[in-house]
Amino acid sequence: MNLEKITQQTIEIVRQAGVFIQTEAARFSRQSIEYKAVNNLVSYVDKEAERLLVSGLRQILPQAGFITEEDTTGQTPDFEALNWIIDPLDGTANFIHGLPVYCVSVGLVRGKEPLVGVILHLGTNELFYGWQGGGAWLSEKVKGESGEVGAKNAVQLRVSVAQQLSESLLATGFPYYQFDQQAQYLHILQILMQRTHGLRRMGAAAIDLAYVAAGRFEGFYEYNLHSWDMAAGVLLVKEAGGHVSDFAGGDTYLFGGNIIAACGVHAELLDVIQTIWNKK
Repeated sequence: MNLEKITQQTIEIVRQAGVFIQTEAARFSRQSIEYKAVNNLVSYVDKEAERLLVSGLRQILPQAGFITEEDTTGQTPDFEALNWIIDPLDGTANFIHGLPVYCVSVGLVRGKEPLVGVILHLGTNELFYGWQGGGAWLSEKVKGESGEVGAKNAVQLRVSVAQQLSESLLATGFPYYQFDQQAQYLHILQILMQRTHGLRRMGAAAIDLAYVAAGRFEGFYEYNLHSWDMAAGVLLVKEAGGHVSDFAGGDTYLFGGNIIAACGVHAELLDVIQTIWNKK
């Protein structure tokens, strides 16, 4: 597969979904909110954006399956196969409340191996993208003057050069379900508050990961995540020179629900989390 070409085609489809989301943002009403579960929000914007993405991506790779947040395909995925992993609107709660921190996130994976990642931050109009072996890139304009998407004005991303937590700004997420490990999470938060420059909670894991790849955050960790929260961002962090693991230091993060992504502080961050996470 020509992953660079697939990435460029994916960018165009993501851009189209982004235009739809931003058009709807101008007239969105909270009466359109639905609840998938407690604190788990969705709207017609998420669902329609996902349908647009699926329709376009199916044309690029008809042989690929889909793993999607809103399950608009109705397909049962083969997790060992080639799959598009889609979050049509990461940061739905932010979108609903008018907070401009939300994005479209699309990853292509084979099994748990990331191949392509595209994240469009709609609040800043920043396009983060990359492909396996091709690096991670940032374009501040979705389409350049030449009409070519995300190429002419792109800069290559590299993770932060920081090597110690004492030099770091971290990102995390607040759990909104499965609170059985809340005590451990809060203990980790307490330790990291004292050992870093601070922690931020953006409310969109894909953006957190893109920011790690861009060197804006030294690290990101979270649990209770899904593959669509991580797939594109993991590719970006890896291609930008970062390290990614689950809370045990292994490689089950994509479908395992927890993740640590970081620059050279990864080992120290992992040690803090491991020391606390499995304590009862």
